Amino acid sequence: MNLQRRLILANALTVIIPLLITVLCALGFIYVTGKIAGTEQTLKNTQEMTQLTFDLVGSEESILRRNPERIEDPSFQNQLINRLAAVDGEVTALQGDTVLFSSQKLTKIDVAKLLATSGWFKQDTITLGNQTYSVQPLDLALATDNQESTSLFFLVPFDPASFNLKNFIIFCAIIFVLAFIAANVYMSRYFSRGIVFPLNNLRKAAKEITFGNLNHEIVSEGDKELRELCHDLERMRIQLKNSVHTQLKYEDNRKMMITSISHDLKTPVTSIKGYVEGLLDGIANSPEKKEKYLRTIYRKAEQVDTMIDDLLLYAKLDLNQIPFNLQITNIEEFLMDGFREIEPEMERNGIIMHFKSELKGTCEIPLDRERMMRVIMNIIDNSRKYMNKEDGRITLYVRETHSSVIIEVQDNGSGIPDPEVKQIFERFYRSDQARSEIKGSGLGLAIAKQIVEGHEGRIWAISRVGEGTSIVISLPRG
Repeated sequence: MNLQRRLILANALTVIIPLLITVLCALGFIYVTGKIAGTEQTLKNTQEMTQLTFDLVGSEESILRRNPERIEDPSFQNQLINRLAAVDGEVTALQGDTVLFSSQKLTKIDVAKLLATSGWFKQDTITLGNQTYSVQPLDLALATDNQESTSLFFLVPFDPASFNLKNFIIFCAIIFVLAFIAANVYMSRYFSRGIVFPLNNLRKAAKEITFGNLNHEIVSEGDKELRELCHDLERMRIQLKNSVHTQLKYEDNRKMMITSISHDLKTPVTSIKGYVEGLLDGIANSPEKKEKYLRTIYRKAEQVDTMIDDLLLYAKLDLNQIPFNLQITNIEEFLMDGFREIEPEMERNGIIMHFKSELKGTCEIPLDRERMMRVIMNIIDNSRKYMNKEDGRITLYVRETHSSVIIEVQDNGSGIPDPEVKQIFERFYRSDQARSEIKGSGLGLAIAKQIVEGHEGRIWAISRVGEGTSIVISLPRG
């Protein structure tokens, strides 16, 4: 149920329920007063009088309609008196203000009271003596030839205490007010539970979030609008929690980056300082030695420059500041171009290169050719750096699945210990033994991971110590 329907239903019920209760109580009031004061007998008498009226003038075939002169017949008058007597009633006939006949003695005041109630089928009550009667007057002016009108009055005893309209109205009003108040209280409590309880829970959740507790779950409950609000706030809480977690992770990464940069820059800078001091102190006292010192300083400066370039590239990739220029590329031709480019350098380092394609036909996928080539070159160069065997081999594989293209660079080098395999794609990660022996920024594989993920692909490593390492790249087929 939505909030609008709930409010409409609550407002409708707060009126309908009191009305139903009032009607039931009114019927009960009538029934009880009827039992106590004999109202049932009064109703029966009234029904008998109504039937008598219908028999006399109710239709064209009725007695006084067919033969109005019978009103003056003593035997007919006695019949009327006897029939009214059966219900403790009285009958009186007036011609003008003169009494034609009557079942009781009437004074002029009583006659005036009767005349005040005359009219076609007009019912009223009058008090004659100590008795109150319900009056059924019949105007027979049209039924006689006399110039003065003739009226017939049927009187049935009536007890005013049997049904007091004023008391009945007051009773109904009191019942309605009490029922209305009770219905409002009940409906407010019943229907507000679907609104107040969820709002209280939201208030508690907001308080927890204010205190920094982002693990307090916001449960969707209540009406449709409130459930949607709870759902949106829960999503906001999760996003805020993830944002805080990401921020803390970035902060940890920033600290690690600063530590790693300091560590990796310290070695070449220290070397540069040492060789510069050697030149200043005159240790390099020959042209050959000076040239050697200067060349070493240059190489160390180039190493620092490379590290800074890689760091800037990684930062831009991490912040998505470098757009990818994707082009539909024949993947086999692309890898062959890279293979031919790097093969001579590998041969100079005593490493044999192999290229194996398991593609069933032409395979084209969207690539940023320049950046993906950098990924392949970085992986192969890493294999060269960590090659510890004289018969070194690096094999470049390409194969395909239904939804992706798999590129694998496999070597037979030193391998990576199991605990470190998942860490090699982290920025600045290098094993402690490699830090002083292997040149580089430590960002090569981290940059490779950023580029592959920018292509909506995946990259992972499989390695065995002493046997070699495989770096696997999975790229979607577009």
